[in-house]
Amino acid sequence: MDTIAIGQKFAALSRVANGASRSGAPVWLRELPAVEVLRVVLLQNYVVTTDATGREVIRAREGRHGGLPPGRARLSSPYDTDARGAAKGDDLYWNGYKVHITETYEGPDPGAPGDDPGRRHPTGERPNVIVGVTTTDATAGDARMTDPIHAALARRALLPAEHYLDSGYPSAALVIDSLRRWGVTLVTPLLADQSRQARAGAAYDRAGFSIDFDTQQARCPQGQTSTWWSPATQRGTDAIVIKFAAQTCRGCPVREQCTRSTSPRVGRQLTVPPAKSTTPSSPPEPSRTPSTGRPATPSGPASRAPSARPSR
Repeated sequence: MDTIAIGQKFAALSRVANGASRSGAPVWLRELPAVEVLRVVLLQNYVVTTDATGREVIRAREGRHGGLPPGRARLSSPYDTDARGAAKGDDLYWNGYKVHITETYEGPDPGAPGDDPGRRHPTGERPNVIVGVTTTDATAGDARMTDPIHAALARRALLPAEHYLDSGYPSAALVIDSLRRWGVTLVTPLLADQSRQARAGAAYDRAGFSIDFDTQQARCPQGQTSTWWSPATQRGTDAIVIKFAAQTCRGCPVREQCTRSTSPRVGRQLTVPPAKSTTPSSPPEPSRTPSTGRPATPSGPASRAPSARPSR
């Protein structure tokens, strides 16, 4: 769609939204949900500016630096205001939700002594049972759901002894806290460092830096120390952003192995998980009944499937 067409559409829609929002408009018109959704969509996706000649110019917002709000707040469909747009990797994009499924798995059925073999499961395995389904918006981080899933299973006395998950759900803190708080062993790979430096192999990835959480400072492989330490929340997950001063990195002989930025005003930046978990130290003792499971088959592109395994 060209600029003229965008401007015409924006002007027409703005007249509807702004007209309904004026104080002189009937109250019932201003309070229509559809009018409010239209107003928010216009504000989030278009901006009105004035050029050098004083002429009003309408342009579409593009990218985070172009004024688009973050995905967790941006309406991605006027028909479903709770849906959000999200992506995983370089080739998976969707608009909607995530579904987290927990499924049991008990393995082969040995049967009790004296049981009639004909009454056992025909394949020799007990059926799998879905014991938990949780839906979140598409931008919610998987790691945020690990503890709520355990809490929901505990309320129903369905906590497993071992819980199998994919790498999106755990963190070092969650591995420790899940065992301490719930008595659940997480069986899972930890999420690998996906930075450019880690993929390159020969570059300075996060593992090459020494991080001291007590002094809130990091040291690079060349012995330089950081100057910025700031707690943050990224995609719903707690993190710490660490920065090195631009003047520190500017003359570094291995700068190209460490940062891709060519600006002399930018130094290396790291993002790391917090050292300590925020899980309460004295939670109520959950009731536990052995439950079992294996990774459930995802129900769609937005599905991730934690699973469980039997207590022995």
